[in-house]
Amino acid sequence: MAFAHARHTYISVAGSNLSAFTNSSEIERGGDKHDITMYGADDYSFSGGLLKGSFKMSGTYDDSTSAGPRAILDPLVGTVVALVRRPEGTGSGLPQDSFSALLEKYVETNPVADMIAWSAEYTVSGSVDTTPQA
Repeated sequence: MAFAHARHTYISVAGSNLSAFTNSSEIERGGDKHDITMYGADDYSFSGGLLKGSFKMSGTYDDSTSAGPRAILDPLVGTVVALVRRPEGTGSGLPQDSFSALLEKYVETNPVADMIAWSAEYTVSGSVDTTPQA
């Protein structure tokens, strides 16, 4: 059994590599559920429907660059962007998720006794291409 360390994860939003500013990410995939139970049944019956997904990412704020999360993400709130996620890093044959997503929310958190943090939440728009990297 082989395990992959998350520190190699690569994330690009609208063509900008935000991996160096990100310390957590999560992709969620799901599907609609339709109740197709008919009269006389003793148990529910269900059918699947459209697929859906969401993506979250977060990290530590960096004020030393104009290519950081605030500069890249804040202007994109409310728009659909291209997103690339490589959970095992970059390399031929490694997994990759490529998709378009609506950037719904960009948040900055300022705790008194810690570093400024940021987070972003997306809703996947369309399908997710899970073709391995070439």
